[in-house]
Amino acid sequence: MHRAVADQQAAALAKTLSPWRAEFEDVDVVEESFGGSPSIRLIDASREASLVVVGRRVRRNPFGIRIGSITHAVLHHSAAPVAVVAHD
Repeated sequence: MHRAVADQQAAALAKTLSPWRAEFEDVDVVEESFGGSPSIRLIDASREASLVVVGRRVRRNPFGIRIGSITHAVLHHSAAPVAVVAHD
C-alpha cells in the first residue's frame, strides 16, 4: 500500500516538474518524494543544497504577509540560502 502511494506521488512530482525541466534545461533538478515532516526533510536537504526554494501562497491579509510553518522553519534552520516564492 505504501509503495503504491509513493509511486503515485513520484509520478505526480515528475509530471509537475516536466514543463519546468523543458523550459530550463540547464538547471539540474533532483526529484525526491518522501513521507514525514516536510520542514525536517527540507532542512536536512539544505546541507547539500546551493539554494532552497520554498513557496508562499498569495493571500490578501489585512495584517500583512504571512508565511506557513514549513517556510518559517526552513528560513530559521536551513544551512543554505532560502528563496521564498509567492504563488497562487
